[in-house]
Amino acid sequence: MKKLLIGLFSIVCLSYIYTPVFADEHTLSEHQEKVDYEKYGRIATAVVKEDYPGEEVIDYKYAGRRKISENEVIDSFVFEVMENGKPVIVLVKITHRLDASKFISLTVEEQSSN
Repeated sequence: MKKLLIGLFSIVCLSYIYTPVFADEHTLSEHQEKVDYEKYGRIATAVVKEDYPGEEVIDYKYAGRRKISENEVIDSFVFEVMENGKPVIVLVKITHRLDASKFISLTVEEQSSN
């Protein structure tokens, strides 16, 4: 009887802990976006550092996600880099698949800082 009560208590506690995290699709998609943001943010940072060797990355922010099809999205990142003492805005867009976490393409655009 004691084992049964402990088992039931454990199940109730675990269901309470895990239910809010994956309660609906919106929460799950936010979790996936955070995971993707971290993964592709590291890739974007590495590319910017490679394209601007020895230059200081002053600012970095996640600019958001745009859905282009059912399973493909573009995550955008904006960097501010000091190049030869002048600020340069760099936009990195990474296209990837949601269903297989597969990287598709990466573009780097330098924009005027005005």
